[in-house]
Amino acid sequence: MHIVQARVDCGGLLSPSLLLSPGISTDTMQTMDEVLLQAVPPAQHSQLAYLSGPSFAAEVAEGKPTGLTIAARVESVAHQVQAWMSAANLRCYRTTDVVGLELGGALKNVIAIGCGMCDGKGYGANGRAMIITRGLYEMTRLAVAKGANPLTLAGLGGMGDLVLTCTGDASRNRTLGFRLGHGESMQQIMDSMNGAVAEGVATTKAAKLLADKLRINTPIIQGLYQILFCGADIDDVVSGLLCLPLTPELDCSTLSYEPAGSSSVTTPVDR
Repeated sequence: MHIVQARVDCGGLLSPSLLLSPGISTDTMQTMDEVLLQAVPPAQHSQLAYLSGPSFAAEVAEGKPTGLTIAARVESVAHQVQAWMSAANLRCYRTTDVVGLELGGALKNVIAIGCGMCDGKGYGANGRAMIITRGLYEMTRLAVAKGANPLTLAGLGGMGDLVLTCTGDASRNRTLGFRLGHGESMQQIMDSMNGAVAEGVATTKAAKLLADKLRINTPIIQGLYQILFCGADIDDVVSGLLCLPLTPELDCSTLSYEPAGSSSVTTPVDR
């Protein structure tokens, strides 16, 4: 976990801290935000902010245009960090949906492994598009079950990060999946990565356990878990997914969201 102190000299006031590593603990199924809330003094909780979105670090360093999202539970903190982090080539947006941003940033790595497998097996562009789209649906269902706004998963920290990681050649998770699809073993791949980490492997296990705990149907995540941890054959898992019972494309009952502090009574407003 990497925590960046965004500003040191704040005239004695608490300074926002920025978390750069979304993820899910395989031991507790907690997001890094939930872990951090237990690790820092309560007085600092309102100052915690989180950064995520579609960004390969090398491209940011080269000054190429990039869009990211800053999340903080307190709007003023999100606004402050957004202003600090934005630059000529780096446009930051803000949200108060910490849960959605954190889970989007973690779960996209799982789906990227699946996209890599798809490409490595030669399933084609149609298969890749299906995995990205249905993978996003599973990501959204899990995030909403944890209290996220489903629209967050349609933004930079969800769909944006997912598309980049599933299609970019610099993605370690997509590359790992691609090589598995080509027939290499997990051990061969890990031995050749020179210490680099494809975090989607561990996150696949955490996501599967979280989905089981929340009783959320996530067939792609479950299938990837079977491949990565149980030795299942990729072609067999894909065949099984394609033969699942036919259903509506969306189950809106699993995507309902009510903002904190809202009520069932709506007040008309001028638009």
